[in-house]
Amino acid sequence: MKLNDKLFANMRAATKTLMGQGPKSATSVIQEALKVLTPHKGGAAQPTAAPSGAREITPPMPSLNGAQGFSQARAGTAPPGPQPQPASQPHAAGPSNHEQYVKNVVQDATDAFHKLMPDLLAKLDRAGANGHAAFKMPHFDIPGMNGMQDGGASTPAEALPGKFTDGSFTNAAGTRTYKLYVPSSYTGQAMPLVVMLHGCTQDPDDFATGTQMNVLAEEMQCLVVYPAQSMQANSSRCWNWFNAVDQQRGQGEPSIIAGITEAVMHNHAVDASQVYVAGLSAGGAMATIMGTLYPELYAAVGVHSGLPFASAHDLPSALAAMKGNFGPQRASGKSIPIIVFHGDKDTTVHPVNGDELIKRGAHNVMQEIIEPGRVPDGHAYTRTVHQTVNGTPQAEQWLIHGAGHAWSGGSARGSYTDGKGPDASREMMRFFQTKR
Repeated sequence: MKLNDKLFANMRAATKTLMGQGPKSATSVIQEALKVLTPHKGGAAQPTAAPSGAREITPPMPSLNGAQGFSQARAGTAPPGPQPQPASQPHAAGPSNHEQYVKNVVQDATDAFHKLMPDLLAKLDRAGANGHAAFKMPHFDIPGMNGMQDGGASTPAEALPGKFTDGSFTNAAGTRTYKLYVPSSYTGQAMPLVVMLHGCTQDPDDFATGTQMNVLAEEMQCLVVYPAQSMQANSSRCWNWFNAVDQQRGQGEPSIIAGITEAVMHNHAVDASQVYVAGLSAGGAMATIMGTLYPELYAAVGVHSGLPFASAHDLPSALAAMKGNFGPQRASGKSIPIIVFHGDKDTTVHPVNGDELIKRGAHNVMQEIIEPGRVPDGHAYTRTVHQTVNGTPQAEQWLIHGAGHAWSGGSARGSYTDGKGPDASREMMRFFQTKR
């Protein structure tokens, strides 16, 4: 869904202004701004006064005219554009066309804003800009988003015959919990291991449900571990892919994720040649970091709607990279086997990030095969396979036409999923199997 440019500019400017005043001021101002889009009785949205001493922000109502992501005027209501005045005569029971149209506009804007806010908060919850100290946005409620910021944490895990257990890992960089799925077929024999890194606002249960990776673990006989980002490290549960310390081997979050991987390998029989890492959005960016920094640990990487290694180092460069504007970047070392999925209508992380990931991962390839396709009753896509001289796929790119910022082929029971396919989870597992 496309972010309203003026709204985002207002929120970003306010956050910059309030950095020196601390997160409390920013929280109160944004909370007040959010109330503007909270439907009240009668379907209208009422502005509220900003707290004393705080800068007032009033997000403009996004226009329906030509805006992507908003639904078209519903059947039987007035079209976008200037509206006629309500007739003077009394109406029959129910609202007039004009009144209904206004209610629809408010509801569309509210729904869109609710979907945008987790990503917006994730963007704002970054290291300080222009010499300011690190700015951590506290967690707070978004009107009408009960449970959404928790990434659907209340959504139950799939009822599968395997074991889905909790774990925790601690090293000098900190502590992170994780969940491990062990399929029912496991009896101590060596199995592949897939490390799944969730996106912003998500958690292991939500990510497992959305990607259906535990279902594939039963079918393909592998272990799946889901490291969990903590709200203490990032209030929106984003992996901190943009921090310098989190782009270095043996430090920060990469050291913790590698530690979780090695702990699972130590406690279970794992085929060390079949360990893979994949992720969505911020998790996809972190998956790229893991594959780059620990090539001896991970045989291949899966990235969905993510970003290249070291594509940002602070808030401004993170926002720029998400829009597809890359500054000077560190060398990523040798190429890594990688499969990339990205929707060409993704307005959160620009699709050019997928192109850049493939560009870096497809060194020394000898052949490129382009295969267009379409999922029955779903999305069309373009699959490009980059093969080495011996015909082995080194990199694979899926550009999904019409898809946004969501896991392709995922279950609607999880957040940030698009059930119209293709099935990213299954295709990643297929690609991983070529790296045995």
